[in-house]
Amino acid sequence: MRYAGARHAGATEAKIAAIDDESSDLLTPRERAAIRFADKLAVDHHKVDDALWAELRSHFSEADIIELVAHTTLFIGFGRFNEIVGLEPA
Repeated sequence: MRYAGARHAGATEAKIAAIDDESSDLLTPRERAAIRFADKLAVDHHKVDDALWAELRSHFSEADIIELVAHTTLFIGFGRFNEIVGLEPA
């Protein structure tokens, strides 16, 4: 369920497995920056520091960053909602 969107977008199982591997050559530096951002945002948004913002800005436009923040927070919220109300993944 966690990676259903990635599968739907055509990501291979190898690339999905690489999401948790910072050293994987299957992920671009841009993808790694986005994943680091999403992970920090989900766990402790206070740890999204100036260095991470600078890294994001080196790979994404301001509009892209706004979209990344919006989508990430939306899906974090969906996950928490599902947990609170006890919905099981389909």
